[in-house]
Amino acid sequence: MALNETYEQEIKVPVRLVNVPKNVVLTTEMEDTVRVTVRDKGFTLATYMYGDMIQPVSVNFSVYANRQTGYGYVPASDLLKMLSQRFMAQSKIIQVKPDRLDFYFNYGVSKQLPVRMAGYVVPGKSYYLARTRFWPDQITVYASKRVLDSLRFVKTVPINIVNFGDTVIQTVALEKIKGVKMVPDRVRIGLYPDIMTEESIDVPVGSINMPEGKVLRTFPSRVKVNFIVGASMFRNITADQFQVVVDYNELME
Repeated sequence: MALNETYEQEIKVPVRLVNVPKNVVLTTEMEDTVRVTVRDKGFTLATYMYGDMIQPVSVNFSVYANRQTGYGYVPASDLLKMLSQRFMAQSKIIQVKPDRLDFYFNYGVSKQLPVRMAGYVVPGKSYYLARTRFWPDQITVYASKRVLDSLRFVKTVPINIVNFGDTVIQTVALEKIKGVKMVPDRVRIGLYPDIMTEESIDVPVGSINMPEGKVLRTFPSRVKVNFIVGASMFRNITADQFQVVVDYNELME
């Protein structure tokens, strides 16, 4: 008795893009499933849900692809017509999600782009992020020439890593861009923290704006400069990277 009543049920229908030429690269894939809300008797709905009656809908590439724009779409009316052929005549389609299908493609035009990190990365107290590394550090991007010309790099999806003191290696996805295919679409990222240390170095005192014929002598002639630096960088710090000066014009005031 229950199955003889009328119900509404969402049925998933597979969708396939067919007859794609071998020289075409799909830069954004078409949806592979459409969710169709159908009204019918319980017996019929059970057949749709648990049987093999619903066959995939095939979308012919050549019919819906615009070769000039590199964009193709299946209008809602065409999609509804294709779906109606998969259901019995008495079944009523109430809603289709998505109500239209689209896809992007090109003919192999590509570009190598560097990878950049996006997100919030903060090492633990007394540490700083000394280095970031990607594997690979460049990826191949397929898109229309107009889109490729506008891209300078690709970003990871936002990551959030805080309060770490050891090297972190993770696999992260790249942020999707409509009409763009990325190969690969995931990269490994390495975050290398370094502990901060306070050091000092003796720096000679120089002068600026000294009139010709005058010489500045200071006592002492060198001063100690205190600074904070990553422990791994300390050996590369030298006195000539700092400048301590006395301004003659300020002395005259």
